Amino acid sequence: MPANRFNGFKNLGVGIGLRVPHYNHILEKKPVVGWFEIISENYMIDGGRPLHILDQILDQYQVIQHGVSMYFGSAEPLNREHLKKLKALVRRTKTPWLSDHLCWGSVDGTYSHDLLPMPYTFEAARVTAEKIKEARDFLEVPIAVENVSSYAEFHVSEMTEWEFLNEVVEKADCGILLDVNNIYVSSQNHNFDPFTYLESVPIERVAQIHIAGHSKYEKYILDTHDHPVIDPVWKLYARAIELAGPTPTLLEWDDHIPSFDEVHAEALKANGFVPSNVPEMAVAK
Repeated sequence: MPANRFNGFKNLGVGIGLRVPHYNHILEKKPVVGWFEIISENYMIDGGRPLHILDQILDQYQVIQHGVSMYFGSAEPLNREHLKKLKALVRRTKTPWLSDHLCWGSVDGTYSHDLLPMPYTFEAARVTAEKIKEARDFLEVPIAVENVSSYAEFHVSEMTEWEFLNEVVEKADCGILLDVNNIYVSSQNHNFDPFTYLESVPIERVAQIHIAGHSKYEKYILDTHDHPVIDPVWKLYARAIELAGPTPTLLEWDDHIPSFDEVHAEALKANGFVPSNVPEMAVAK
């Protein structure tokens, strides 16, 4: 299912994150890239260089918005001022869908700026789904929620993480941004089979896939986005593509960022996992 209602029926192929160190290269060299993903919050401003750069990017490329502070899983209501600014950016970019994380991160208006894991309870799923629907109705664009990497679990959880993800997206009738690196990181930290997670996801709801690198420590691994993708994560990606078909895929590289060409080359490895006999895929070479 290369395109579905959760990604605006777009089959965009392989993209990379738009990052400051690459601005000049992109604007001067105009490389062939399927699409760029932006962090919405970096451009929810009234003016200045970020928007000036973004407008030049939008003249030549498809841009998809990815957020980090909607906090659907927080107990408090959605921030209406945040939503208004986000909607203005949606109109500017014409993003066919947007994504944010299945997490919480704020209490009484104080923001942690972290993607904190949720207790996997039916009540949390209900509240989270209601907020996703509210945001989608306000923003008037499909929303995909991303599974986060986690380093802690709650004793009150009533289901597994993948069961919780299913419960939320079915109640909200929304899409999934499937981060296969996050599945791998959490599987190592919490000792579960990542393929059990992957194969339990309602694949028809997958709007987009994230791939990334991570860092390994003595007792845990950390989702750092500062390395190439490792083989076990590529194997998960291959299985995801086998199940879902060609799906818009984005390489995240957010720290110790190498040259544009190196990041782009790493991202394009994803094309090697798409069956060659699928004519409708729109992959960037």
